[in-house]
Amino acid sequence: MLSGSSLFLKGVLLGSIFCVLMTVLGLIRTDYGKRRRHYEHHHLQAPNEDILKLAEDERTNLSKSFRVYCIILVKPKDVRLWAAVKETWAKHCDKAEFFSSENVKVFESVNMGTNDMWLMMRKAYKYAFDKYGDQYNWFFLARPTTFAIIENLKYFLLKKNSSQPFYLGHTEKSGDLEYVRVGGGIVLSIESIKRLNSLPSIPEKCSEKGRKVWDVSEDKQLAVCLKYAGVFAENAEDSKGKDVFNTKSVGIFIKEAMTNHPNQVVEGCCSDMAITFNGLTCNQMYVMMYGVYHLRAFGHVFSDVLVFLPANASDND
Repeated sequence: MLSGSSLFLKGVLLGSIFCVLMTVLGLIRTDYGKRRRHYEHHHLQAPNEDILKLAEDERTNLSKSFRVYCIILVKPKDVRLWAAVKETWAKHCDKAEFFSSENVKVFESVNMGTNDMWLMMRKAYKYAFDKYGDQYNWFFLARPTTFAIIENLKYFLLKKNSSQPFYLGHTEKSGDLEYVRVGGGIVLSIESIKRLNSLPSIPEKCSEKGRKVWDVSEDKQLAVCLKYAGVFAENAEDSKGKDVFNTKSVGIFIKEAMTNHPNQVVEGCCSDMAITFNGLTCNQMYVMMYGVYHLRAFGHVFSDVLVFLPANASDND
């Protein structure tokens, strides 16, 4: 009887020790997981409203410290979209330049001399860094089918330090590779651009030429190169967890919301602080420009505490 009790007590003791160990290990794993997610910060959110606490002169200095250089990749067939972008949202960049596959007489552009989209992208980033690396701290790249609200981009970047390696936009996964879809626009900090341009041309890691054999898109090739430079893709979201870089047009989102959220079509559509929409026609570019920058509802006053002013001599309207 004594022997049985002894064995029972030993079993209880060993079971207790095992439970304590599992709990401790679980806490360690949970804590590690939290720290790892915090370090990787794959889902970045817009800043909260604590900007209201800043003094007026602090807000003014803050607004002037954000300078965004816009890169728009175009081809001659995009000439109508090219014109629409030039006349609409591109005016709100601190500086915007078009990078084309060849010389186009109709519009001023930087000739990349290639039809390979990855090579165009790589050369455009190098050009931007070599010429403007000391003037701009954020670099936004887009296609001519993208409409961007640059003021919302600057607001999103308020708490981000451009001396850190940021690579932002709408992320997706391809196997083990997480990358930013070029359709929604790609944002790189000056540190990320610096790292990209300091990479040696190693074909198996970061080739300067497009991988025709595997037909890898330019946004995936960019992600591969940045990964070797220690820069990882991060999805940008608003405070409610909604994407702010969008790879579809507003019209498509509305149609989807009518099916998925018929009682909340507008609320269920998109973020109020959306930065980009993609897949727009020329006409839709002008409609977006009117709706975002010109249409106002009488009696509704929006008093933003932070205003992003255009650069001197800018044709920003």
